[in-house]
Amino acid sequence: MDDILHGLATYLSYAFSLKELPNNAATIVKSFAFFTAVHLVVGPALSSWLSPATFGKMNKRQRNQWSNRVVALVHAIIIVPLAARCASNPVLERDRAFGWDDPSGTVIAIASGYFLWDTLECLIHFVDVGFVIHALACFTIYTLEFRPFLAYFGTRCLMWELSTPFLNVHWFLDKTGQTGTKLQLVNGVLLLSTFAGARLIWGTIVSWRFFETLYTVRGQVPVGYLLVYGIGNVVLNLLNWFWFTKMIAALGRRFTSSGGAKPT
Repeated sequence: MDDILHGLATYLSYAFSLKELPNNAATIVKSFAFFTAVHLVVGPALSSWLSPATFGKMNKRQRNQWSNRVVALVHAIIIVPLAARCASNPVLERDRAFGWDDPSGTVIAIASGYFLWDTLECLIHFVDVGFVIHALACFTIYTLEFRPFLAYFGTRCLMWELSTPFLNVHWFLDKTGQTGTKLQLVNGVLLLSTFAGARLIWGTIVSWRFFETLYTVRGQVPVGYLLVYGIGNVVLNLLNWFWFTKMIAALGRRFTSSGGAKPT
């Protein structure tokens, strides 16, 4: 099995000029398998134990959405600390376009496995086109980093996931009858703060440096890479701003209709 996987990864590495893919293919597959297991087995089991009254009454589609949130929460908890450890990596700092080291490669491989799961999940259980675009863009961008290319920015953009735990906790509070409570209000403040800080402010700063680097090496990489990364970065940033406005509107409606926060 390992030989087949390595052979396939080697073929893809030659076909798409992904030099570092063979060394990280096993991690991608393990990551995909792990998050699939969380989605299909671990998440439902824990949810049935922790929230039997709510999860037990859900239909198949609702349980799938719940389990998706569990996977996203687990991924964020894992990936943010790992990505933060790469933030001061001197190897990547010296060469923001083509720098590479194995620890950062492992982080990118874990993220690639997650975004592979996310892409397939969004396509199989279609809910919103924005989710499909986000998942597919992330999977493509992180997979192409095995050229190696822009690993410096890939690890930094994973810090966007800092807001994800609060987003999913907010959703779980809604589903467990705690809409408008003080707990949800505090979580909502943390959600908006981390989303604005990590995705909008930090994301804009990183994206500015990203496009500076992309312009500097425009003659050293295929045009297709420039288009994928340039368009992908713009799309992801636009989605962040779009979702931020939707979150503000949704939170405003919840707490206005509930007459303020309720006791927890």
